Amino acid sequence: MKQKPRKRMSRRPDPVLFLLTCFWLLVLGGGWWIADHWIKSQANPNLQPMVTAAGEVVLARNREGHYVAGGEINGYPVVFMVDTGATDVTLSSRLARKLDLDKGEKILIKTANGAMIGFVTRLETVRLGSIDMHNVKAIFSEQMMDNIILLGMSFLNHLEFTQREHRLFLRVPQEDAIRLKK
Repeated sequence: MKQKPRKRMSRRPDPVLFLLTCFWLLVLGGGWWIADHWIKSQANPNLQPMVTAAGEVVLARNREGHYVAGGEINGYPVVFMVDTGATDVTLSSRLARKLDLDKGEKILIKTANGAMIGFVTRLETVRLGSIDMHNVKAIFSEQMMDNIILLGMSFLNHLEFTQREHRLFLRVPQEDAIRLKK
């Protein structure tokens, strides 16, 4: 018995199926984009710190209870974590190289995660919202993470700060305002 030859059917894409697939890809991609931005805003609710009419910088706490904010070191945009337990502004060696910072005295830094080697340096300018400081002592270390800079007491010592209702209010005392601008 002779078999009939099979007819080859050409398969053209179904336009409805194609449009549905594109629609769902856009919906899922848009949902991912919105979720990603929401998560980032929860990690750093202070990308651009709020400044009051009186020049006070107001920071909101993030989901973990930290005060994280966008700022600048020597005009370079960075993310700070306010850390009253850090003696100095502390950053990674990689960022220090990018900013072309001088490598000063080698020191031992004691942290909650143990001891590490660091180098003393000076930052021309540190900016947080409307607050600018010049010639700020800092430390950099290979063990520091690249994505966050600890805003320590070498910056915070010159400020008055108050915490209330999950917000941190920072301001330059009137007597220091003129001195810090120099």
